[in-house]
Amino acid sequence: MQRGRRIAFDYGDVRIGVAVSDPDSILASPLTTLRSTDKNLLKEISALFLEIQPVAIFVGRPAQLSGKDGAASSKAHSFVDQLKGITNVPVELIDERMSTVSAARNLRDAGRNAKDSKSAIDMAAAVAILEFALEMEKRK
Repeated sequence: MQRGRRIAFDYGDVRIGVAVSDPDSILASPLTTLRSTDKNLLKEISALFLEIQPVAIFVGRPAQLSGKDGAASSKAHSFVDQLKGITNVPVELIDERMSTVSAARNLRDAGRNAKDSKSAIDMAAAVAILEFALEMEKRK
């Protein structure tokens, strides 16, 4: 497994949760939440890429429970295309089934109100996506 930081995005119509790994890809941590509709979104992401220097980029692929692409999948694919336009780092779609649901459940179990924690849920979902991607990389 190549040493270096990885970054993951949980793309949504309103917010994009972002998580990043340490250089040894042991720990995935929440980084920030971006606004999907921000006109400077790609500039903000480019600045993150400059700061983090990722060796891999992962984007959650919203699939139905059956594994087939869901209605939101085309938006995730479009977001991947935008990312590929601003970086040469490989961008990979990662199955994100249940990542947001499990993130909300974990926050609720920790005593946080999901309604008041939407940004935290998005970042936690990005962490779940990144952890899954890291596990898949380690198995290769």
